[in-house]
Amino acid sequence: MFKHLMMSAAALSFAVLTGCASVPMESPEKDQAFKSFPAPPKDQAGLYIFRDSMLGAALKKSVKIDGEVIGETAANTYFYRLVSPGPHTLATESEFSDNLLELNAQGGKNHYVRQSIKMGVFVGGAKLTEVAESEGQKAVANTELAR
Repeated sequence: MFKHLMMSAAALSFAVLTGCASVPMESPEKDQAFKSFPAPPKDQAGLYIFRDSMLGAALKKSVKIDGEVIGETAANTYFYRLVSPGPHTLATESEFSDNLLELNAQGGKNHYVRQSIKMGVFVGGAKLTEVAESEGQKAVANTELAR
């Protein structure tokens, strides 16, 4: 009985982690404009937050900048925001509480943050990691701009 229950739980987890979720998307024109990776003004920093994995595709995960929700990600989506230079707290919805990333934004520079889904006890969680510009640009090029 226990083995049967565990198999059912594993199958359900797999279905949840591999299905597809959808979120509101921006226009293809706006998406392409941000994929040219324009340098932000010197008094602002560009912030790309992307999710480039199909793991957990059935899950939507909210993203916050300094406590303000900017939207929800789905598989292969990204957000672009301008922020003031200095420290910022990025957060993503996870299984039991938000996972945080402290980012020190530099004016005139783009920053790239990967949101990745990880296995959880009951549902997939999420984490945020800052990545190098080359890695971030390559990943964003294969995702679409969410609203």
